[in-house]
Amino acid sequence: MNPLRLLALSLSVMLAACASGGKAREPAKLGEIKQSAKFEIRWHREVGQAGVLQAAVTTNAVYAANARGEVFRLERATGKEVWHADSGFALSAGVGAGDGLVLVGGAKGDLAAFGEDGKLRWKVKVSSEVLSAPQVSNGIVVVRTGDGRIAGLSTIDGSRQWLYERTTPALTVRSYAGVLIEGGTAYAGFAAGKLAAIRVSSGVVAWEAAVSQPRGNTELERISDITSLPVMDNEQICAVAFQGNVACFDIAQGNLLWSRELSSDKGMALSGKYLYLTDAGSAVSALDKASGSSLWKNDKLARRDVSAPLVLENYVVAGDYDGYLHALSRDDGSFAARLKLDGGSIVAAHEELDGGLLVQTSGGGLYSLAVH
Repeated sequence: MNPLRLLALSLSVMLAACASGGKAREPAKLGEIKQSAKFEIRWHREVGQAGVLQAAVTTNAVYAANARGEVFRLERATGKEVWHADSGFALSAGVGAGDGLVLVGGAKGDLAAFGEDGKLRWKVKVSSEVLSAPQVSNGIVVVRTGDGRIAGLSTIDGSRQWLYERTTPALTVRSYAGVLIEGGTAYAGFAAGKLAAIRVSSGVVAWEAAVSQPRGNTELERISDITSLPVMDNEQICAVAFQGNVACFDIAQGNLLWSRELSSDKGMALSGKYLYLTDAGSAVSALDKASGSSLWKNDKLARRDVSAPLVLENYVVAGDYDGYLHALSRDDGSFAARLKLDGGSIVAAHEELDGGLLVQTSGGGLYSLAVH
């Protein structure tokens, strides 16, 4: 891997410190809150240390994995193990599932596809490390690699059908963002603030748009990468860049609807009339999706490395580096509930599960929870 990209891991921390005045400060301490709701653990299972891996939810199963390479199928309702399999390599990317396949990727470019019965279907090598969960749509596995490429592979045997690649800046932030597939199109953000819509069937680019433009005199100052998944509804798609902007575009042509300066390396959620996001300083905010204007902002979790938010009915849920889950009111961003899990950091994106959420910690705890 390019040494500059490895260096960017620590540079992102330095950049966050610069944004807060040039000196890194301690994470905010958690004060007492008046709980108006509570988390309920519906089931809990240990699957092994996971780092940034995330689980996948399908119609009839939950699939999870650990960094050693083990893959598990669990019952949705109970977390009971149905089967587990060994990929044969260390994993660097979480589980993707679809079209009857369960997929995992590794740091050396290994990609393995299992059937829903746990039997290995095929294993191939891609161009670089796999840092995000592969996605499946209409007979194509879409996999994103650490060298900035996106490949479309056959679900039958893993053979490559198409390849999308673009020039990347010399210095980038290490990104675990994958692709969002909807309506036969894969949407992905890139270094230098670019957002692309790619036809899954052919790899043809439908449109590209600029979320943010690099600015500054040094390579460090000019980092403006999209390091999280875009979010969308039936009308628009939105993305946010680290050291850049948050912007929304119309889905059909990629025309800009609005843009405002805001930095995030964590991610967003779109629900109803509002866009919810965790910024680079770990503040959680709600914006009007039509204009980008602010509804509320909760900055009481500053520097706690807060995850991307997930919207559940009346609450916005996010986790932090110390293993706490926080539920905020959708109305005003005030704290509604808090729960500490196993102490492992909560960095992977949460998944909706049967009216609640599925959370995987870096320490290997997999939790099905509800908020009441």
